[in-house]
Amino acid sequence: MRKIYLVPALVGLLTSVSAGPLAAQGAVPKQKAATAPRAAAGAAPAAAGTPVAAGATSAAAAETAAPDDKSKAIDSKAIDGFRSAKFGMNEADVRAAIAKDFGAKPDAARAQDNASELTHSLLYSAPELLPNGGTAELSYVFGYKSKSLIQVGAVWSKGTDAAITPEKLFSNANILRAHFLSEGFKPDSIAVNMPVNGGIVMFRGSDAKDRSVILLLQGTFENKDNNQRVLTPTSLLLFYVADAKSPDIFKLPPGQF
Repeated sequence: MRKIYLVPALVGLLTSVSAGPLAAQGAVPKQKAATAPRAAAGAAPAAAGTPVAAGATSAAAAETAAPDDKSKAIDSKAIDGFRSAKFGMNEADVRAAIAKDFGAKPDAARAQDNASELTHSLLYSAPELLPNGGTAELSYVFGYKSKSLIQVGAVWSKGTDAAITPEKLFSNANILRAHFLSEGFKPDSIAVNMPVNGGIVMFRGSDAKDRSVILLLQGTFENKDNNQRVLTPTSLLLFYVADAKSPDIFKLPPGQF
C-alpha cells in the first residue's frame, strides 16, 4: 500500500516562494512535454533545505499577465477543507462527508497510518473527480495531536488510473490552475508555473488565515535543444492544507538526541 508522506514536503513548497508573488510564465502546452520557465534575474532564492526553483518572474509581470478588469472585484477566498470535509473534523465526520460527496458507503474509505509522522489517513478512489479527468485518489489526513482533519490531497497518476496519459495530466493541471487563479487568493501568496525538484508548482495560494492550496505537476525533466528543460508529467497532486508551515505531525522534542 502506498504510504502518505505529504505534509513536510508542502512546507518547502511554501517557504521556497515566501519572498513574494510569482507571475505566470505562459500557459503550459497541452502536449506530452512542457518546457520549464527559464530563470529570471532577481528571482528570490529558495530557503535552505527546500526545493530549488528554476525560474520565477516579478509581481509587476503578474499584473500584465492577469486580466485588466478591476471593475469585477473577487471575494477573498477562504479554504476550509474540500467539499463537505472541513478542517477540524474527526474521522467519523469525514467518513460521513465522503459518503455525502461521492454517494459512497461510510466504510468505502480505507484507513492508513504513517509510522514516521504518526498521522492517520483515509484514502478513497474517486472516478471523474474532475470531469473527464480520470480517477483520482483522495487522502484525508488527521493530525498527530488533534486527531482532526489537517489536510486533503488528490493524486492523478497511472497508479490511480491505468488509462491516464501525460496529455490528460496537463489538461487537468491547466483546468485547475485557471480555476484557482479566479478564486481570489491573497495576491502576495500566489505562485504559478514555478519549477521545483521533480516537477512544476502549477499554482499555490493562501487565504487570510494562511490555509493553502498547492497544485503540483510531477514528472521527469530532460534537457532539449537550446538548453531547455522539458517536463514529461507522471502525476498531478492537489493539496488543501490547514497549516503547511507548522503541521500537526510528530517531531522529536529538542534536546532528546
